[in-house]
Amino acid sequence: MTNVQWDTKIIDGLLVENGRIVKGTIYIKNGEIAAIAQEDTLGEAKEVIDAKGLHVLPGLIDTHVHSRDPGPTYKEDFYYSSQAAAAGGITTILEMPNTTPPVSDVESFDNQVANLSGKAHVDFGLWGICVGDLNKKDIAPLHERGVIGFKFFWGYAVHAKTFQLMYNYKPGMEDVIPPFDDGEVYSMMKEVSKTGNLFAVHAENNHLIQAFTREVEARQGTSYDDLIQSRPELVEVTTVQSGIAMAKDLGTRLHILHVSSAGGVDAVKEAQEAGYPITVETCPHYLFLSDKDYDHVGPQMKVYPPVKYEKDQKRLWERVKDGTISHVCSDHAPHTEEEKDGELWSIPAGMCGVESLAPLLLTAVHDNRLLITDIARLLAEEPAKLHGIYPQKGSLQVGTDADFTLVDLQKSGTLKREELHSKSKVTAYDGFPLHGVPVRTIVRGKTVMKDGAIEGEAGYGQLVTPASSRKEAALS
Repeated sequence: MTNVQWDTKIIDGLLVENGRIVKGTIYIKNGEIAAIAQEDTLGEAKEVIDAKGLHVLPGLIDTHVHSRDPGPTYKEDFYYSSQAAAAGGITTILEMPNTTPPVSDVESFDNQVANLSGKAHVDFGLWGICVGDLNKKDIAPLHERGVIGFKFFWGYAVHAKTFQLMYNYKPGMEDVIPPFDDGEVYSMMKEVSKTGNLFAVHAENNHLIQAFTREVEARQGTSYDDLIQSRPELVEVTTVQSGIAMAKDLGTRLHILHVSSAGGVDAVKEAQEAGYPITVETCPHYLFLSDKDYDHVGPQMKVYPPVKYEKDQKRLWERVKDGTISHVCSDHAPHTEEEKDGELWSIPAGMCGVESLAPLLLTAVHDNRLLITDIARLLAEEPAKLHGIYPQKGSLQVGTDADFTLVDLQKSGTLKREELHSKSKVTAYDGFPLHGVPVRTIVRGKTVMKDGAIEGEAGYGQLVTPASSRKEAALS
């Protein structure tokens, strides 16, 4: 072939960015977007991808993934979770820090980068954890190293020797640091505020959970509604309000993780309207499920915070549409079928989600609950901006990473648990009808998924950090 100028070109696609849909051709060179034109007039390429009839979105991002690696990798590991991400149209995943050991200092950060790099099918960023005085001195160095943000599990105890979270804390446990008090939380938030980075919280009030759980146990409650009553809206709202009050005082960029209640998201909206930099995310299980689904879904849908009522589901959809909720993420947290097949109160919380995230939201486009431009906003543009990796990620701009998710809105199917690419197959959406499917995932110019099949090898994915994106800042 003569006159080859480009590595790849994506022709005749419907390009989706910043609320617009424009027909055009994208030219790729050395893993970056080299040019964009309305017509295919800028020369030849080694590879031509015909995107006629397809929507070309900026590469989708899942900001909330627990791959269990290192840790209980019999449930999941990064090879499988990043493969599942690619299968679901995700080009970048942001990995949560509560691994074994957690990402709590520069050494553990570097070790995690080395651990994940050889397994990665897609690009990835790393969260850092906040565990009070145990790693207060490490916050600034972690920021400089390139964490995507800092996560604090509000309401959880911490093992004094391993830094592991204790999900079912009881007073008197040996070698366990009780859940941090408000003064300690304020101190952590203050330290993160100095860096300008994001302070993200799992917002549940442990003292209220303990009190409500005792009430449920006293009446021998075992139903799904009893589970909700042990962690009701108030548990989330009080923590969100406390976090907002502290963030207002410190000027912190506070982010509320996986909001589940009407009261929680409304508290954030009020703070946003007052001009404070408070952001919030939610997950598909809070948008597509309610307590009424438990009878047919069963324990597979147990997550923390728990899926609540239809009134909460309705309000969350409203806040997605009005922009209060910046983005939607999966909170991918697999367990084995054996672990989830038990009594509701004793089984662990969490399920697979990274592969079903985009297909579920695309189905909402089919159902007229969202626009395709909303998908680009919720799964690419806003996540990238929030975490400081825009426009390197989450955009269709010349000079940025050639990450794309090609979507066929006319293609339909059924979500089948046995077809998931994760090591574990636990999902609340088995048998869920899908309308609109990612058909190709491209990471830095390379196709890693085509028509549901994984292409390429593990190890292609690379670390992305806010620092690596600064060179792109002038482009935005």
